[in-house]
This record gives sequence, C-alpha cells and structure tokens, in this order.
Amino acid sequence: MKFLKAGDSSLVIELGNEIFPIINFKLKKITEFLDNANIKGIKDLLPTYRSIIVYYNPLIVSFEEIKEIVEINCNFEHENTENIEKEIVEIPVVYGGEYGPDLENIAAHNNLTTEEVIKIHTSGEYLVYMLGFTPGFPYLGGMDKKIATPRLKEPRTKIPAGSVGIAGEQTGVYPIESPGGWQLLGRSPLDFFNPNSEKPFLLKAGQYIKFVAITEEEYLKLKGKEA
Repeated sequence: MKFLKAGDSSLVIELGNEIFPIINFKLKKITEFLDNANIKGIKDLLPTYRSIIVYYNPLIVSFEEIKEIVEINCNFEHENTENIEKEIVEIPVVYGGEYGPDLENIAAHNNLTTEEVIKIHTSGEYLVYMLGFTPGFPYLGGMDKKIATPRLKEPRTKIPAGSVGIAGEQTGVYPIESPGGWQLLGRSPLDFFNPNSEKPFLLKAGQYIKFVAITEEEYLKLKGKEA
C-alpha cells in the first residue's frame, strides 16, 4: 500500500498497478472503512480500479494522520475473493441489427460468427470495478479476449442509452445518450441512470453483471413498447 501526496488537500492510496479483482476488493474495503469512520476533515473519497483519492481539509486533519489511521485499521493483506458471495445483476440485451450495428464488425475482426460473439459475451460474469465517465457508466472487468475489438476510428456523436459496446478488451453499457467510440453489439432496455429516483444508479461497484440475450419483442415489451 502506497500513500502519495496529490496537492495540499488530497492524497492517493495506491494498492497496485494491475486491474485485478482482489486489488479492487481491498480498495473497496478501505473505502467502506473511511466512509463509515466519519473522520473529521475528510471531505470526499474517489475510488478507481486500483487506488483511492482522499480529499481532506488540511486545517482539520493531515496527510500523516490519515495515513496512520488507514495503516492501523485497513490491513486486508490476507483477504481473498474466493469465499465472497457474488451479487449478480442480469442485464437483458437484444443483440445485432439496429441495436448493435457493429456486431458483424466484432465478429469479422475476431474470425467468429455473430452467434459465437453473442455466446461468448453472454457466458461471462463481469465485475463492476467502478462507475464514471458518464453518470452510472460501469467499468467492467472479465471480458473474454476472443471478442476484443478496437474502438471505432471515428466516434459516433450520439449513442442511445442502454447501448452495449466493446473497446479493446473491455465491455460496457452507455447509461445515457452520449457520444462514444465503442463498437456497439446490442442494447439493453433497462434504465441505468435515473436522477429522479432515490437510487439513481442501477449498478454499483462490487456487483457482477451477466448479460442475457433477449429478442426484439422482449426488448420492446420491457421498454413498454409492444411489438
């Protein structure tokens, strides 16, 4: 565990250089501890794949005091993820056609059929490492390299909310309409971000996603639009 200064009112707690489930798990344990400890002077926490930024008021608490608190209370070296019960959220997706205009590109790039791409994409369980980029955008880990595909050379200016894409070795879901350069292979009818809800985000860090293929008719029904 490394503690790095980031200006005069924030510090970075760094747990490693890899995107790895056990690193992210320990990071979440530290974040939960700091969030629940109500340490005076700590203003905000920003967890990422493998580090946390801690924002604090230097007139109330110091870098060294926060470092000491974490070192004493957050020794999770012997933790492992083997016995952790997974919370799996199923995400229905209609693949291909107007909902996934790049599905054939992804298949051709990897010398697969579109059916094989869908089978591989729906066979995995994807850890939600963190949310960001746009409200509710899940940064996922665990995609099979067999369907890895580069970003589009020219990003689209408008991508519908719920679109499921691939960029390199990552897959993700656009929670709101936005520009983007990921290769789109399908779309989910679920609302991933609702600012008017008590729980605005459908997903949270630490959950696992499992994509489930549905028909266009099922998609329209879930969207409240009968075919």
